[in-house]
Amino acid sequence: MSLKLYRPGPTGLEQNPVQVQTWRSRLRSRRWKAAPLSNPEMEPTSGRLAVFFWIGLALLTFMTLLFGYGIGLWGPIT
Repeated sequence: MSLKLYRPGPTGLEQNPVQVQTWRSRLRSRRWKAAPLSNPEMEPTSGRLAVFFWIGLALLTFMTLLFGYGIGLWGPIT
């Protein structure tokens, strides 16, 4: 059984056109067009600097945990 809808046309029954929509286009209103967001003051961060930041943050967190367990600030998990 097919759930396709057909409408009458000049040559007989015609299939309704399928509208391909992504989840983003379904969330957007058809009557509202947002202005493009541009920020001329922003300078993009380089990928290498971003990777170094996250690695540094991970190392700092790990060192803080090691130091805290080392001086007995936190007890072992029992």
